[in-house]
Amino acid sequence: MRDVALGIDIGGTNTKFGFVDREGDLLCDYSISTSVHQTIESYLHALTDNVQKAMKTLKEEVRFIGIGIGAPNGNYYKGTIEYAPNLNWKGVVNFIELLKQYYALPMAITNDASAAAIGEMVFGGAKSMKDFFVVTLGTGLGSGFVTNGKLIYGHDGFAGELGHVTVKPDGRYCGCGRRGCLETYVSATGIKRTIYKLLADYNGNSSLSGVSFNDLTAEMITDAARDGDKVALEAFEYTGRILGMELADAVALTSPAAIFLLGGLARAADFIFEPTYRHMEAHMMPVFKNKVKLLPSALQDKNAAVLGAAALIWNKLESGNN
Repeated sequence: MRDVALGIDIGGTNTKFGFVDREGDLLCDYSISTSVHQTIESYLHALTDNVQKAMKTLKEEVRFIGIGIGAPNGNYYKGTIEYAPNLNWKGVVNFIELLKQYYALPMAITNDASAAAIGEMVFGGAKSMKDFFVVTLGTGLGSGFVTNGKLIYGHDGFAGELGHVTVKPDGRYCGCGRRGCLETYVSATGIKRTIYKLLADYNGNSSLSGVSFNDLTAEMITDAARDGDKVALEAFEYTGRILGMELADAVALTSPAAIFLLGGLARAADFIFEPTYRHMEAHMMPVFKNKVKLLPSALQDKNAAVLGAAALIWNKLESGNN
């Protein structure tokens, strides 16, 4: 019999879940709609119903040992989802308390980027590290910081929000309600905004000129850069400069052995890694220079969100905090 943890990744549109063993093998991979459910009660009924159906499809007998959840504004300490802007359930949702009505199992919840950091430590490239952090470059920018082998939650459960440090006080408007946050420049959405700013100032030809903002993707920008498009190349240079400068600041605070990049924009490989590392080293305090690795996540081509959520419960149980 194989022990498995259920990993649940709650997104604004869809929820992904799957069963993961201690070696990081994903036994199954499912998805349900999040957005169709207007109440948390309706959502949990659908989720648990589909989890039961998924268990019946497994080809071997398993022991269900716990549930890890990655969610926007997930609070590890309280077991809550608090004021998530992209979910239909507003205010403070006592998610763990409600889920325990269905399962009498160990549970843990945190935000998706923190779950990714735990996933990197348990299943990924940080297995031998005690000090590192993960930056997720998706629609927004998330981050999770691990110091001395423990994720930093802060006193209220919300520490580590690198995406919402201010890089330009009068800069771009952010979904958090402020201006100039890092994620408005460094994310899939951020680089799209940069492309349109550059196109407005550019006098030459670009393959991206005729693409609408809604149709433009980070992958298209990467393809254009690969073809030598000057606007795309300049966008990556600009994005890498801002990210590199902020990573240098974060290094001064936590002194990590490595920084892992994960998500759609990280798939641009050297187009984002090279300028980011160059600018990070250029702005690094001398004592930290040439000490910190900038690496792609080992979970990049896997279902990192589900693995990270499952790793959260494996880590919780193995640390004795069950």
